[in-house]
Amino acid sequence: MPDPCSYDYAIVRVVPSAERGEFINAGVVLHCSERAFLKSLVHVDEQRLRGMWPDVDLDLVKHHLEAFPKVSAGDPAAGPIAGLTRRERFHWLCAPRNTIIQVSPVHSGMTADPEATLDELFKRLVIALR
Repeated sequence: MPDPCSYDYAIVRVVPSAERGEFINAGVVLHCSERAFLKSLVHVDEQRLRGMWPDVDLDLVKHHLEAFPKVSAGDPAAGPIAGLTRRERFHWLCAPRNTIIQVSPVHSGMTADPEATLDELFKRLVIALR
């Protein structure tokens, strides 16, 4: 078993109404510098989102959310941001935004397996809330 290493993560949120302080967790971004790991998982619960925002443009929300895994992977289809270093991409993904897609403050932890940790965080913070 590899030694534990530190990681940082943030929760990706859909924010239908910033004024009301409401949001739905829609993804997780995890970065582990020691393991050269940066990955995002996203999912939008359409039923919950429509319940909070009946006239939501789901295609637009999904389009913006799909950028997170692409940028994380360095996919050239994500544009020039994908060409940044792993650390720079993580910081860009976690930068504060004033849009319908926002990101939580960055949290830290220790893991021996960043992939398994990302999966566990995603299940606990996004999928389990459906």
